[in-house]
Amino acid sequence: MAVQQRRQAGFNLIETVVASMILSGAALALSSISTNAVTGTRLNQHYQMAASVMENKLAQIDFMGIDEFIELGQTEGVIEELEPGYRWEVVTEYEGTDNLYLVSITVSWLEGKRPYQLTAQTMLNGASLLILSETGGP
Repeated sequence: MAVQQRRQAGFNLIETVVASMILSGAALALSSISTNAVTGTRLNQHYQMAASVMENKLAQIDFMGIDEFIELGQTEGVIEELEPGYRWEVVTEYEGTDNLYLVSITVSWLEGKRPYQLTAQTMLNGASLLILSETGGP
């Protein structure tokens, strides 16, 4: 009588360990992808907020006029109401012709321990510096 060996159906230990490792690797990869997506979304929101701060400062300068803005002397500040706290700075430089000013606006903030900043430049026309004579001409 021949003894027949029956192979049992199912997985052996090595197959189970390999399948567990593959599943763990896939879970870690998905976790990393989702973490990077959330970080990227948060950073994008900070850039949008910095652009909004920049736009508000430019509208303020445009409303009051570049000459009056320079006379006030408030060229930097911090907006603490917005998280994580945005620092803004306006640098103006007279170009020497046609009453033009180069205006640079920089907004900076910290995300964790890493600093970020957004800078924009534009040209604005100041008030005429010509002195009018009594006849009304330059």
